[in-house]
Amino acid sequence: MNYLEALRLQLEWGADEALLEAPQNRFLARPAPTPPAVVAEKLVRAPARSLAAALPPGPAAAERIAAGCKSLEELRAALEDFTGCALKDTATQLVFADGAAATNLILIGEAPGGDEDRIGRPFVGLAGQLLDKMLASIGLDRTKLRIVNVVPWRPPGNRAPTDSEIAVCLPFLRRHVELVAPKCAVLLGAVAAKALLPGAGAAGIRRLRGQWKTLEWSGLAAPIACLPTYHPAYLLRTPAAKRDSWHDLIALRQWLNDGEI
Repeated sequence: MNYLEALRLQLEWGADEALLEAPQNRFLARPAPTPPAVVAEKLVRAPARSLAAALPPGPAAAERIAAGCKSLEELRAALEDFTGCALKDTATQLVFADGAAATNLILIGEAPGGDEDRIGRPFVGLAGQLLDKMLASIGLDRTKLRIVNVVPWRPPGNRAPTDSEIAVCLPFLRRHVELVAPKCAVLLGAVAAKALLPGAGAAGIRRLRGQWKTLEWSGLAAPIACLPTYHPAYLLRTPAAKRDSWHDLIALRQWLNDGEI
């Protein structure tokens, strides 16, 4: 059989594609397989630096980056460059914050929604409109306080952020609070309560709401009074809960001593 006939026979058998760059002689003896112990030893000896360089930064790196930010502008720039949260790849843009840079009151929500992702500001959709009305009912508006979310990028489909997403974003949120230096924080919803009140947050927002707590960690200049309450989006789905939120707003107004901010 000549070479042309051999090629024609291979085509008839369906061998019409070369998988290797050079032909191989299958009649030669094959080398002995590498023992598993040798393979394991090579894996152990493999340099970890190349693998670590390929991995995105985690909570420890986020903590280090956030701690190095000396202003809100630096913090925003650090978040713009941060690659450790996969939500950044699916979101339209960073939703950093809204309101005053220096204030006695900070409101902390969950994560941006569709409107926030499109506009680039927190609480601008239907939930944000309700929040504005709630603030106005006790003589406040967003220009006199700070509004921020636990996670600054919109999760796909407006789902709740995962524990790992919260963990990698939490150092930036804490640094945000430290730079604003408020005296009071309102935690809007279960995600914010769970993130900033790790022990108490597990009890659920229904049990926590209306109960004053204290935020404390090493970077804070002083402890911060904290009031968990329902998220405005929850109130849109559950109008009956607005009564409880109204009581929380009254408690907040009383704490602020009639016009402190």
